Amino acid sequence: MDLISITQKRIESAITLSVIVPYFNEAEVLPSLHSRLAGVLDALPERCEIIYIDDGSSDGSLQIVEQFQSSSSIVRSISLSRNFGKEAAMSAGLEYSRGEAVILIDADLQDPPELIPQMMTKWREGFDVVNMQRRERHGETWLKRQSAALFYRLLNSLTKSTIPENVGDFRLLSRRVVEHINRMPERNRYMKGIFSWPGFTQYTLQFDRDARFCGQTKWNYLKLFGLAADGITSFSIRPLRLATFLGALIASAAFIYGMVIITQTLLWGNAVTGYPSLMVVQLALGGIQLLSIGVLGEYIGRIFIEAKQRPLFLVRSVKEKPAVMMFNQMEKRA
Repeated sequence: MDLISITQKRIESAITLSVIVPYFNEAEVLPSLHSRLAGVLDALPERCEIIYIDDGSSDGSLQIVEQFQSSSSIVRSISLSRNFGKEAAMSAGLEYSRGEAVILIDADLQDPPELIPQMMTKWREGFDVVNMQRRERHGETWLKRQSAALFYRLLNSLTKSTIPENVGDFRLLSRRVVEHINRMPERNRYMKGIFSWPGFTQYTLQFDRDARFCGQTKWNYLKLFGLAADGITSFSIRPLRLATFLGALIASAAFIYGMVIITQTLLWGNAVTGYPSLMVVQLALGGIQLLSIGVLGEYIGRIFIEAKQRPLFLVRSVKEKPAVMMFNQMEKRA
């Protein structure tokens, strides 16, 4: 059977693999990404689709994506009505995916598309989730690598579910895992935790993450801190318990210290002194109280957002281009 016959047989079968690519203002890198991604999928025996999710780009990225075609894969372009954030864009991709296996990959080419065949091999072996763990993180500063490692250790110490360290959004999910995720009603989404929460059989592949192909990252330290707060508050209530424990500990210490002062005054007639230490204690207590109120506010804010039940995203347009081979067959039949 020649290559053309194999391709024709594949495009007539059901979609096996969906590759989701969320992007925001990535006009420089998208053509290179599509060229490499389409080449990898052309070599697979299964029928594939590429789903590009435009998260409100303003640099012409959407117009570039809408021109993309593939010789053997369906190319779908989904445009959100505005910038909802990467977590919402990935959620949109999962809802619109049709494949039995779904792979999420960033548009900046830090995650090599050439690893997709290895991921598919593990999926064919029966694994529901294939995690891609970064062995090396090229192009990132020492501070970013160390802060990321510290965050994962902190998050896993606070949550009941284990979130793999150094595993980003680049991973494979089986259809049943995707369906469970799509049924989750929450609006405050930390996708790395959501991907890990369903469990099922998992396998981890290690790879060296490349430096960003071109352009600038959209994730500054302030956004990363917000994402870390989302991750902790979405999957753990231990910060609330920690605030309660800390309050009880300080109250107990204050009571014991007060009893010591009263005893000393009654027995030895010590005068009440220590204005500097008193101010330090007051400032410390005030700081802890404000911190605890802030923790409470984070959780109350999330309750407020969940209670409104607004949709995660709004779709402005959906465009689909069939595989070039399929399109040529349709033209011949017409």
